[in-house]
Amino acid sequence: MENVNSSEQFLSIGRRVVAREAEALNLLAKSLDNTFAQAVDLMLGATGRIIVCGMGKSGHVARKIAATLASTGTPAHFVHPAEASHGDLGMMAQGDVALILSNSGETPELADVIAYTRRFSIPMIAVASKAGSTLMKQCDVALLLPQAEEACGTGVVPTTSTTMTLALGDALAIALMEHRKFTPENFRDFHPGGKLGARLSKVADLMHSGEELPVISMTTPMSDGLITISQKGFGVVGVLTADGNLAGIITDGDLRRHMSGLLDMTAAEVMTANPRTIAPEALAEQAVAIMNDRKITCLFVTKAGNGGTPLGILHIHDCLRAGVA
Repeated sequence: MENVNSSEQFLSIGRRVVAREAEALNLLAKSLDNTFAQAVDLMLGATGRIIVCGMGKSGHVARKIAATLASTGTPAHFVHPAEASHGDLGMMAQGDVALILSNSGETPELADVIAYTRRFSIPMIAVASKAGSTLMKQCDVALLLPQAEEACGTGVVPTTSTTMTLALGDALAIALMEHRKFTPENFRDFHPGGKLGARLSKVADLMHSGEELPVISMTTPMSDGLITISQKGFGVVGVLTADGNLAGIITDGDLRRHMSGLLDMTAAEVMTANPRTIAPEALAEQAVAIMNDRKITCLFVTKAGNGGTPLGILHIHDCLRAGVA
């Protein structure tokens, strides 16, 4: 009985915390005004980097915001305020924009960072919940967090305030990203690893090219064509025109349809003309979708994906090995 009551109590606490933080995020969304747009404009105008700074829990949030900015096309890095006083202020320079986080706006470790930005005319955006705090008075753009109760109920554990700060950082990053028309392909350049990197892999990253390409000419006897199919190991062969463009493709299905008298035929007589191709810059995920839809295992890669000289070939197994599914 005690375990049941404890479980119900834990669930009640969990739901209360999530609900309280969700309410705070709604308050934050409604509170955004022209100062948010000013902050975005200031960051867009940076010729250097966005320097994100915070102490304690705000420091952990600052690290995440810096990472999100950097991975979405806005150069940024985190500077620890305590380390800044011992030499890391040199990581800030004119042309940078500082984004300083402090719930109270009175974090003592930030004093040297604030003074440095004022001395060297480095624009500063402040995020805090106290409008009259030192940080908010000294900054160029003040992003004021709405008054919302911390989820702990005692007001001493940074919970709701850090959630709002994190969401505000995401909002700034996405506003910058969308303004710059930052694409998934751009994101992949900064994030090549992990499952997300696999999903954003390009066809050119996975395709086989050069000597690996299974290609023959239109006049090649099928006796030789079968040898090429066997040697290259893709189960298909591309058929080229005299000028090297992809005229067709021979698959297992083509071989079965022409079984009678196959060895007396040329590649041109057996091939399926105008096969579906894909561009090298297309996402591998798109290639997988095409292969699944057409129930095929290979795609030839051509410039712009509309025929021409084959640049490579992509097999479904290459995509699966790379984690693209």
